[in-house]
Amino acid sequence: MIEELKEESIVNKVGGRFKLSTLIQKRLVALNAGSRPLVDLQTDNKLEIVVREIMEDKIYLDATAKVRIAGDLDEGTGGPPELDLSDL
Repeated sequence: MIEELKEESIVNKVGGRFKLSTLIQKRLVALNAGSRPLVDLQTDNKLEIVVREIMEDKIYLDATAKVRIAGDLDEGTGGPPELDLSDL
């Protein structure tokens, strides 16, 4: 699964290496915070889960660099929860 990161197809799918690394990082944060995986893999390796989600077009970065789940209309899913810092 990690071998797919070495191929240009995943880089082209996301739109570049920077977008790929951003998508991976943000989705890993979401999974570590308790988000449910969108693919069924028999592994505890979250990086492998994220790569499979990308390859199966389950997640993507929107124009504002937020992680979105394909076909999901709820704007709050896919990435880490947004923090309200207005009271600080």
